[in-house]
Amino acid sequence: MTDYLPLPGTPIEELDTPCILVDLDLAEANIAKLQSAAKDMGVHVRPHSKTSKSPYWVRKQLDAGAIGICCAKVGEAEVMVEAGITEVMITSQVIGKSKIARLLALAPAAQMIVAVEDSSNVLELSEASSAAGVEIGVIVELNVGQDRCGTDPDGAVVLARQVSEAPGLRFDGLMGYEGHLVAERDYETRKAETEKAMAIVTHTADLIRDAGISVPIVSAAGTGTYDITGRVKGITELQCGSYLFMDGDYAEVFDDFTPALSVLSTVISRQKEDAAVVDMGLKSISIDRGLAEILSPSGATIVKHSEEHTIIHLPDVKSRAINIGDKVQSRPTHGDTTINLHEYYFGIRNGKLEAVIPISARGKFR
Repeated sequence: MTDYLPLPGTPIEELDTPCILVDLDLAEANIAKLQSAAKDMGVHVRPHSKTSKSPYWVRKQLDAGAIGICCAKVGEAEVMVEAGITEVMITSQVIGKSKIARLLALAPAAQMIVAVEDSSNVLELSEASSAAGVEIGVIVELNVGQDRCGTDPDGAVVLARQVSEAPGLRFDGLMGYEGHLVAERDYETRKAETEKAMAIVTHTADLIRDAGISVPIVSAAGTGTYDITGRVKGITELQCGSYLFMDGDYAEVFDDFTPALSVLSTVISRQKEDAAVVDMGLKSISIDRGLAEILSPSGATIVKHSEEHTIIHLPDVKSRAINIGDKVQSRPTHGDTTINLHEYYFGIRNGKLEAVIPISARGKFR
């Protein structure tokens, strides 16, 4: 099947739609800004690739100084390791023989680290690693208030001891994700609650050290808390992901990074004076955090989506000048889930296409 990809130099207005645009200058500046901030705070960056799902962007992050990457799933890790990425932390629990076998198959080509929260999972990882003759790094995940995955401090000490004594495993440290706080709009609330969450992590690290076990990695932070978590004594690295593109929801939290991603669509119908229909629908933009903001034409708003269509409201004479064939640019409220719908980024510089970038790990949620 032919993808009919445009050539470099193609102007934005000539791109086929719907497609994801990334302003390369802005995204590259976001990478540099986080790396610089981390250096100033004395922590490492291990960015989460579940946002970009692309070795292209991971290489840019590594070139800027990241020490490795995070992946949400084994499928994402497989894509990254195949692309030559050699330091990968999987931040979800890897459960079951088939997934563990896939994890272990990556170990000869990359240093793999995986999160655990349960003793039976540690035992299964150890048995499989020993049988395969490989070593897997392990971090214990703590529940710091998100109430999703993760054990408590006492459980973490027990798991750390189990991992450190388990054949085929290497205890690398702790992880605590304050995901329930990263989008908190009020800075003082975000700061106070994040510091409480990180106190759980650093206290647990001290408990494990008191048990005679080294804790080299203490990993945490999302984009919305990078500058709070990064200043907590004892945190060693940041797992931020969304800072790369800054979707609409994060843009409501703070302006430390600049939104760089949008979805381009084309007007396909103008049957009403105050409305237009574009070729973007639920199969090309996500709405799990609300409707997108229309960047152009200015003043237009989204009324509703269907699978392949979106109706937009045109409130005034200026916005109603739009015609069939014209382009509409929208910023999704949630970049990660929108990105997963697409096969390519269209990297833009100075209004023209510079690179078509594969989203190689899209759909890799197993």
